[in-house]
Order: sequence, then C-alpha cells, then structure tokens
Amino acid sequence: MSQIRETSHDPFKACKFLIPPTEKNGDFFTLLMKWVLSITLLASIALFFFSAFSSQCRCLMYPDCNRIVQNPQITFSQNTGEYHEKTNISHILFGIGGSAKTWKNRRHYSELWWKPNITRGFVWLDKKPDLNEPWPEGSPPYRVSENTSSLKYTNLSGSRSAVRIARIVLESYRLGLRNVRWFVMGDDDTVFFTDNLVTVLSKYDHNQMYYIGGNSESVEQDMLHSYGMAYGGGGFAISYPLAAALSQLLDGCIVRYSDLYGSDERIFACLAEIGVPLTRELGFHQIDIRGDPYGLLAAHPVAPLVSLHHLDYVKPLFPNRTQLDSLKLLVGAYRTDPGRTLQQSLCYDLNRYWSISVAWGYTVQIYPSLVMAKDLWTPMQTFNTWRSWSNNPFTFNTRPVKPGPHEHLVTYFLDEVVEVGEGTFTTYTRLLGETATKCDQPEYVPELAVKKINVSASKMEAYEWEKGPRRQCCEIINGSDEKEDVLHISIRRCHHGESVTPHYR
Repeated sequence: MSQIRETSHDPFKACKFLIPPTEKNGDFFTLLMKWVLSITLLASIALFFFSAFSSQCRCLMYPDCNRIVQNPQITFSQNTGEYHEKTNISHILFGIGGSAKTWKNRRHYSELWWKPNITRGFVWLDKKPDLNEPWPEGSPPYRVSENTSSLKYTNLSGSRSAVRIARIVLESYRLGLRNVRWFVMGDDDTVFFTDNLVTVLSKYDHNQMYYIGGNSESVEQDMLHSYGMAYGGGGFAISYPLAAALSQLLDGCIVRYSDLYGSDERIFACLAEIGVPLTRELGFHQIDIRGDPYGLLAAHPVAPLVSLHHLDYVKPLFPNRTQLDSLKLLVGAYRTDPGRTLQQSLCYDLNRYWSISVAWGYTVQIYPSLVMAKDLWTPMQTFNTWRSWSNNPFTFNTRPVKPGPHEHLVTYFLDEVVEVGEGTFTTYTRLLGETATKCDQPEYVPELAVKKINVSASKMEAYEWEKGPRRQCCEIINGSDEKEDVLHISIRRCHHGESVTPHYR
C-alpha cells in the first residue's frame, strides 16, 4: 500500500505533496518545522543581500552617500528619497543690520562670534565702506543694501534706516544661496552664541513657517511696540518657507505700515498679514534695561543662552573690566561648554546655613541664610527700565536688592575656565573692596573667609535641551570643618526624586 493511502485519513493530506521525500517515515511536524526554518534562513540571506544592494544603488544616485550613511545626524527618507541632515550652523544665513558709520566701532561684537568659512551671512551697510581701509578679516563680509528712497516712512521719532534694515531678510532671500533653512536677523551690536542658536532651531521643522525670537524685558517697550514682536536687536529667526512668503509682500507691507518705528516692528506687522505668530524662546535677550545686568544674568532662565544686545547701554558684565573684556571672558567659558553657559544651579550648606547659587561661567553667590529656591530663581533688580529708567515693570518677576550694608550677599566672579577630560573646572574669585568685605557681622565671617570657589561639572550636551527643562543640582564637596579659603562645588544631574529643598532644623 502506498504512503499516501496509508495516510489517507491524515487531516493534513492535502499538504503532503509539499513535504520532501525521505528515506524513512518521520514525524510530520518535525519535517514541517525543518522546512519552515529552511525557508526563513533563505529569506533572511536574500533580505541581507537586497539591503546591501539597495544601499549601494542609493549611493550610486547620491555621490556623498558613503559619507552620509556613516553620520548619525543624517537619515534617509523612503517617502521622498532624500537625505535629511540635522540643522547645523551651515543651514543658517545671518543678516546683520549695520552702517558704514557705526561698523568700525561695533564690529568687535560680531567678531566675537563670527567664524570665517563656517558662519554664513553678511553685514548689510547703507553704503560702501571707506575703500582706503581694508575690510577686517575677522568681520563678516558686507553687502550694500538696495536703495529704499521710494518706500514711504512717516514716523517722526524714528530713522529711515528702519526700512532698509527691514528689507535685509528679503535681500538675503533673493541671493538664492543653497542649503539655507533659517534666516537670522540681528544688529551690529548683537552677540550671538551660535552653538546654542543651532540647538534652539534644531527643535523646529524648518520646512514649516516659523518666526522665533524674544520680547523686550521692559513692559513699557512691549506696550509701545508689541508683546507679539521679536525684538530685532536680540535677534530673530525666520524659516525658509516663511521668508519665501514674506518676500512676496514685504515692500507693499512696508508702505502700508509707514508709520511704524523700527525694522523689527515692520517685520512683525507683515508676518501678521501672513498669519504666523511669534514663537518665543527665552534665550534671545534684547537687554532693554539700564544699569547693571548682573541680576538678570545671574538668574538666567532654563534655556540656552542665544544672544545679548544693547551691551553699550549697560554696565560691564564683570566688575573692573571693560565690556569687551567681559564678553571675551564669557565667550571663552561658552566655547568650553555652550549649553551650560549662565545656567543656574542651587545648593545648600545646612551646617553653615548657607544658600549658594551658581550661574555657570559667570558668578557664584553665597547667602548667609537659607533662601528658598523660588527666591533664588528670581532675578535681583540691579537694573531699571529701558525707556524711563524706572524701577518697574518688567516682563518677569524681580526681587529687590536689600539696601542695608550687612544685607548684601557675597559674590564671586569667573576668573578661569579649564577643560578637564569630558568636563570643566571653573574658578570664581571674590573682589576685594566690595561692600560685603567690610561687614563685621558674625554671620559674614565664615563667608568672607572664602576667597575662591572651584566648580567642577560635566559638559552639557546639546541633547539635554531636547528633554524637559530642568536645572541641574549642585553639592558642596568640602565640609564646614575644613579650615580652607577655597570652596569646592560639583554640578551634576539631579537624582531621581531629588529636590534642593533646604530642610530646616
């Protein structure tokens, strides 16, 4: 009797022809599993060779493929057949509003952050500079703006240059430069922190219409102009699609809003016609304040530092230094650890009843009492409003600087930055001659014994800003029993469930 007849009652007899013949009758399920495993193995091998061949074919179509596929910052889209590179500095085109008259005295601001052959963009001047003086090598290249005399300007308190500067984004777009995702506008006295600017813009889809920047710090300015406007000196970014739409109507829009004061106000009005609102980022700083910016910078928001403006109108960032030297010191710290610059960390010494605030790369404050985090996060009002030099109001909360000679905190300013492996080691020193150094109150004696503060920290990677914002924690390394004039502090990521709450005894 044949094998088929012997198994005629097998419910799987219809599949018997699929089973390869064997010398002996084996278990059907064993044979079936072997067959499935063989087919799976063959399919896996085929898929491997297909993937390799497919990648090779794509590389034939894209000459830079071998370079690109090895870069984790670049991905291949199956939908569009294109490579998408994460936003970097080469995707940004800067448009700096300047003039032939002011550039000589203000160029040092741009030269602090401009990197020839890396950063892209132009200083837009009202006319050609003096041909007898060579254009500085460290400055951005310049372009001369188009004639705007035909465009109406009727604001009696402003300057016609607002029309020319408003058109920088239009003229930059019309250059038709390749690979531009963002047009970033600023003034000739704006200092950009470009690594952090890239970090911020990387959060947004450059294929969408975005208008990104910050407000004025003084309420009187926002009331006069607009709360919905990005203030141009602090800088703002416009995505390529929005720049394309803006270029279609800008000149006509400038005429419609001839009564407005500044260039940034015109851009805002025109974008309102397109229907795109401002996306606020807290790291753009117009610095519409007067006096000492210390309180504002020592309690910086939990956001990357992107820009500083109006630095000629406030005191130097560091005492006993010029503003330019102050900025060089801050920029030096920034280059060592861009994302951590000005970021505030809080810690407490419960044995000495000290509260300590560290604004990395700038200052350390010691308070001779336990001060709540909510208060330490609130900027001390060391400044006045921009227009009227009044005590208030501002677009953020402030806390008063106590007037008594014995109520001052003890402050330390950045002295040195050292790169150590994957981290940094910064030193902050107390300035002799400060009011607090003359205070003879008992609670100040231990504080005044500390002449230097060392802060160690790991570097803050850009991806940290892709997470939910949170200040990092700090801790005091040496205890109160150590008779030293140097305080050692370590900044680190906060542990799970950790808070900085001082537990009173």
